[in-house]
Amino acid sequence: MPLTRRTFLAGSGALALPFLLASCGFVQTAPAEKRQGTLTFTTWGTDAELAGFRAAIAAFEAANEGSTVELNAVPYEQMFTNIDAQLQAGNPPDIFRVPYYTFGAYAGRGQLLDLKPLLSADRQGQFTPQAWAAVQNGDGTFGLPHHTDTSAILVNLDLFRQAGIDASEIPTSPENAWTWDQLDALGERLRAGLPADRWPWAYNWQGNGVTRWLSLLFQSDGAFLESDQKTPAIDSDAARQAVEFSSSFFTKNYVPANNTIASSSYAAESWFSQSVAMVWSGAFQIPDADTTADFEWTATYAPRNARAGSDFGGNALVATANTQQPELAAAFLEFVTDAAPMRDFCRAASLLPTRGDLLNDQLEFAVRPELAPVFAGQASLVQPQDVAQVASPSMSAIIPVLKEQLDLAFTGAQDAATTVTNLQSGIGAATGG
Repeated sequence: MPLTRRTFLAGSGALALPFLLASCGFVQTAPAEKRQGTLTFTTWGTDAELAGFRAAIAAFEAANEGSTVELNAVPYEQMFTNIDAQLQAGNPPDIFRVPYYTFGAYAGRGQLLDLKPLLSADRQGQFTPQAWAAVQNGDGTFGLPHHTDTSAILVNLDLFRQAGIDASEIPTSPENAWTWDQLDALGERLRAGLPADRWPWAYNWQGNGVTRWLSLLFQSDGAFLESDQKTPAIDSDAARQAVEFSSSFFTKNYVPANNTIASSSYAAESWFSQSVAMVWSGAFQIPDADTTADFEWTATYAPRNARAGSDFGGNALVATANTQQPELAAAFLEFVTDAAPMRDFCRAASLLPTRGDLLNDQLEFAVRPELAPVFAGQASLVQPQDVAQVASPSMSAIIPVLKEQLDLAFTGAQDAATTVTNLQSGIGAATGG
């Protein structure tokens, strides 16, 4: 099963280009003073995402005669090796795309342009609080949130029926999402009703996706950093509960043995192959599922415990600090995050917008549009204080700590109390806090 939409994301984009070109309809008013110059823009992307960027670039150039944006599309695996080398050498692109969980490292090292004095006065109010929190560092705004993605649960209805579970038991609103206790009971029923070579679910925490484990911490109303983005805060009952709950997926045989963080197999692979009945997944998997899954499926909300919680995935667009065209860079970033370009980009790529005026009942995906409200509803549960922690300048150093300690817990090498103690000290060493 090709999982290239995220790993590199070569996925299903055949419908994207005609869709975007037909529907983008960017109704833009050229600025009073034309901006001229050339910008370089480096990104990775699916076919649908790259088509969206090209459409936005064409519209921006049309609205700003004399301006040019040169798009450099690279494989995801090469993206940040290239960017880091270019930053080190002093010849980075003017603009690049960056995940929120690594944004803070670039902003914290002073490598990004502070857009705050260059943005329109009303720009902040156009984004959701969660999205705006993701691009702040200190007193500055070092990017614009382009889109988000969050993990809901994809459900194989055929395997549910095989285990004797009716589709009516699947939550249809965030308010009635399964509690942890209800999810555990569902896991018992699925385990009992499925063959030994099928499992209740898989969790998408592989590799740098370990940040998605933090959703469970947030669901227990826990934190891993204080508001200063530096002082470790994970030594808590909430964290111990989250480690115990996630470790039980393995001890109770709810997940395949290779569903560890260190696994080279991604969680969605086991869902596509019908080895698991459910998988935590972003909406970006929807086009692949629609074209390749030969079983009936749907989506529902992630579970809740003390409160709801979810991961804030997706990417920001940033300008590098030494760009020779700061005003033009800021103008382009504002343009691609205007309502029409963002709407059409997200619709074709099955991603979620970061503008509040687009997260409404008119939000839809080009594929399986009825599932858009599930992912939008899940994203609405993300708390700004949770996003701010993941945007820490030290996040790239925290991720290896999470990987090492949680994998030890999941493989039974250490208990929850030891794991949390080690996380506290490891995060402190990573942040200097």
